[in-house]
Amino acid sequence: MPILTAEKLIIAFRKLSEFLDQPSPEFTNIIESAPNHNAWFTLEEVKKALSALKGMLNQPALEKWFEDIIVADAPKKIGLILAGNIPLVGFHDVISVLATGNTALIKLSSSDDQLLPALLKELTSYEPLLTDRIVYIERLKDFDAIIATGSNNTSRYFDYYFGKGPNIIRKNRNSVAVLDGKETEAEIRLLGHDIFDYFGLGCRNVSKIYLPEGYEIEKFFKPLEQFHPVNNHFKYNNNYDYNKSIYLVNLIQHFDNGFLLLKEDKGLSSPLSVVYFEYYSDLNDLSAELSAGKENIQCVVTHTAISPGTGTVAFGDSQHPRLWDYADNVDTIAFLNQL
Repeated sequence: MPILTAEKLIIAFRKLSEFLDQPSPEFTNIIESAPNHNAWFTLEEVKKALSALKGMLNQPALEKWFEDIIVADAPKKIGLILAGNIPLVGFHDVISVLATGNTALIKLSSSDDQLLPALLKELTSYEPLLTDRIVYIERLKDFDAIIATGSNNTSRYFDYYFGKGPNIIRKNRNSVAVLDGKETEAEIRLLGHDIFDYFGLGCRNVSKIYLPEGYEIEKFFKPLEQFHPVNNHFKYNNNYDYNKSIYLVNLIQHFDNGFLLLKEDKGLSSPLSVVYFEYYSDLNDLSAELSAGKENIQCVVTHTAISPGTGTVAFGDSQHPRLWDYADNVDTIAFLNQL
């Protein structure tokens, strides 16, 4: 009887990566129709997500990832409640379950219920043994463990219903950037991707920046001009107009470059089209502050040598996680291995 092995899984994942280079006409149609199902999933943003997945699934990365993976002989049933804030955001959870030889009971988000099934269908064509390991469900029951992604509000419900068994329950997180004033224009342009990719809807998008005292805001705004077309998207523009009007009516001080609002604020989670900022005077103090609040931070984008207690990434890389860059810094594979 055929068994699932790490070698077979690596081959299947690698073939899927190659498929993303030259997708079939059927899958191309699904990509092109994505905005009809979710207006945030524009053709450009979906292609960004697929490109990030392709980069994640390269042969050396897969081989390194599988060094820590135990492919279970007897599959467990892992319930997955997936988010839908950006295209294919639940893909990593699914392949983590499959890579460990388990069965994924997938509760799709209604915001992203077209792309993922199509991609997984392609994956099973390379490794038919995975077909029975992918089950789409409307209601979770008879599972051995749960991985659920949601907001701070929904996480309370998840914890109530699923907290007694093995689980990973994710809440809201945001990403931040730390500038030291020595960044080049090219680096700030790369930071623009960390802010604007997927319209800023992901937990790995930068929603707050820390600036050294005396920093000239123009140094930040000027290199971002290439991202002005983001305001052509009606939903983004609606958010921009709304937040701008609130700030103007309430005489709230802010900076505005015509498509992004910059507001001084202690918070981490800024509204869409807004980035919060805060000045700092000492990098060591800031590092300690970020470390103390690491449970609310997904990643820190910077080129400075700080140790904030959470993962740091280079400018432009926040939306290009590697296979072992786990959400909320919780090692999904270690969790699945020990079941």
